[in-house]
Amino acid sequence: MSKAIPFETARVLAMARETLQIEAEAVTALAGRLDGRFADAVRCLLGCQGRVVVTGMGKSGHIGRKLAATLASTGTPAMFVHPAEASHGDLGMITPVDIVLGISNSGESDELSAILPLIKRMGVPLIAFTGKADSTLARHADVVLDTAVAKEACPHNLAPTASTTAQLALGDALAVALLDARGFKADDFARSHPGGSLGRKLLTHVSDVMRSGDDVPRVNQNASLMELMREMSAKGLGMSAVVGDDRQVLGVFTDGDLRRLIERSGSSTDLRTLTAREVMHANPRTIAADALAVVAADLMEASRITSVLVVDGTGALVGALNSNDLMRAKVI
Repeated sequence: MSKAIPFETARVLAMARETLQIEAEAVTALAGRLDGRFADAVRCLLGCQGRVVVTGMGKSGHIGRKLAATLASTGTPAMFVHPAEASHGDLGMITPVDIVLGISNSGESDELSAILPLIKRMGVPLIAFTGKADSTLARHADVVLDTAVAKEACPHNLAPTASTTAQLALGDALAVALLDARGFKADDFARSHPGGSLGRKLLTHVSDVMRSGDDVPRVNQNASLMELMREMSAKGLGMSAVVGDDRQVLGVFTDGDLRRLIERSGSSTDLRTLTAREVMHANPRTIAADALAVVAADLMEASRITSVLVVDGTGALVGALNSNDLMRAKVI
């Protein structure tokens, strides 16, 4: 093993910048070479009745796993099959209605080359990502996408660096083009990612996280202020809805309203004589139970409130929601 070069900050930064520059140039050159073959690949994948089976060895295989995951999460069913394992039984995972996408910079990987004739014998379309237009992989492919790079970022031009970056970028371009062609929307993405933050924002409704039934603080408009305060204390939301006899929301009363009432009244007013209707804040902010929880979060932020009442289509009270409920649901 060669002797290590003494650590120099300037040299480290220079190498890093050169690597980024080489890889950026590789991706830019790749964009300039896109032609009708890319559209052919998209058209082929759109017509796939089964799954896109991505395969590749070594670093290309790592890129392939990522591409399969990206395709699957953006509306194109996909899976990764290791070419070495394919020769020992996993080739059975590929069916006649699938499409194979093979990735190899040299196009001569032994493990991948070994299964190419079998793939063609099955009549399965083959799309190739390769840097060698005359390679074994390219000769077997129905569509060849050129991922050639001028040089690797490795100073010895050996370690796959710029070439794998080009493969990764082209895979993302293919996935995004397919996503657009399928009309894949944000809510479709959310359904594939229910555990992620986007999924929670686009799939969680107010009805999923709101308080309901006896947990909702509410009093009739004719209730006394004392009853109103007891209801607020019992339910622990720092507020209470004020409703009519038909459960229609007439107003809301909060801890802040109570403080302001005391400040205004002084010692001359007997607060015990006041009713909920007299002290409530009329026409409060409300939200529908079927609204997205993230919309409720935006409403509370815009209105500078920490709780909001939930109503049905007639304006009747059905629930209550506060910022803590949204945080527990990881919507905010």
